[in-house]
Amino acid sequence: MIASDILETPATTPSGVASGRSLAGTPDDKDMLRAAVDLTRDIATAQPGIYWPDMLASATLGYAALAGAILLASPWAALACGVLAALALYRALLFIHELTHIHKNALPGFRLVWNLLVGIPMLTPSFMYEGVHTLHHARTRYGTAEDPEYLPLALMKPWSLPVFLISAILLPLALLIRSGILVPLGVVIPPLRTLVWERASALAINPAFRRRPPEGDFARMVFWQELGASAWAIFLLGWSATHGWRPLAIGLAVISATAVLNQIRTLVAHLWENEGDAMTVTGQYLDSVNVPPPALLAPLWAPVGLRYHALHHLLPSMPYHSLGEAHRRLRAQLGGKSTYEQANYPGLLPLVGRLARSTMGAR
Repeated sequence: MIASDILETPATTPSGVASGRSLAGTPDDKDMLRAAVDLTRDIATAQPGIYWPDMLASATLGYAALAGAILLASPWAALACGVLAALALYRALLFIHELTHIHKNALPGFRLVWNLLVGIPMLTPSFMYEGVHTLHHARTRYGTAEDPEYLPLALMKPWSLPVFLISAILLPLALLIRSGILVPLGVVIPPLRTLVWERASALAINPAFRRRPPEGDFARMVFWQELGASAWAIFLLGWSATHGWRPLAIGLAVISATAVLNQIRTLVAHLWENEGDAMTVTGQYLDSVNVPPPALLAPLWAPVGLRYHALHHLLPSMPYHSLGEAHRRLRAQLGGKSTYEQANYPGLLPLVGRLARSTMGAR
């Protein structure tokens, strides 16, 4: 856990906390970090009785609703099913985030089943996040040029946010081309295979990120997941070419909606104000965002515990079902004027507005 990694150095009080674009110089609040570790030891174990039903129910509901969106004659009923499918499949897909953090032996079979039911059918197998997302949590990489999941979005031009969202709309089509065309071609064209792996095999937002070749057991896992995703993509293209493109088009539209939801969530996961300097754990926490209750819609746009994204950066291996309780304990222990409280926000729209206004500021 990141919070426990730095507790051996001298303590610093919350009075040293910086704000805004000076977060890179924020000293660590050892009281908060110690509390985060000490108060949550008893809830740090992933519970199979929560993970399995949640993931399976989300996937089942999502695919049933997707079938309704494809088969129902009524446009309004089909649209309602499409919205439900997008929300349910979005939740199912975001278990990929949990797979990157839980111990490989914590939930036997969960990674395999998730990939078979969700990752491969949605052309987003777990290797696209595993080995990538953990770099975002590395203490010396977060917010720097070596972070695959960070850009100083708040300091970029106003047009950067619309482009960021539009790219999500096109993501499902790009994934279909990647797995159905580029990966098979890469088998016989090694330079293309290298290019696809380095540039198009990670769920990253940093265009400068280049992925290193996989090794050992991970390379074997990548092979089987790539094989499954490519076989599925080729089947989808072949079936659609002979039976009609409408089901595939609807499916891509639904997955585009999930991608847009995730991109909106990404926009408010951090303040995006760091200009490339290494940050302390407390600085990383304050550059991240919690949207705790009473924000009612947060479980829809930030499911599987991601409404507590700042807390997640304190305790990356904490299972999603324990983050709400961890948040309540820390708030009760540290009080309303603590460093911990400074990363808590009331809702989605104020955060989007803050980010948009920041991109319009003077450069």
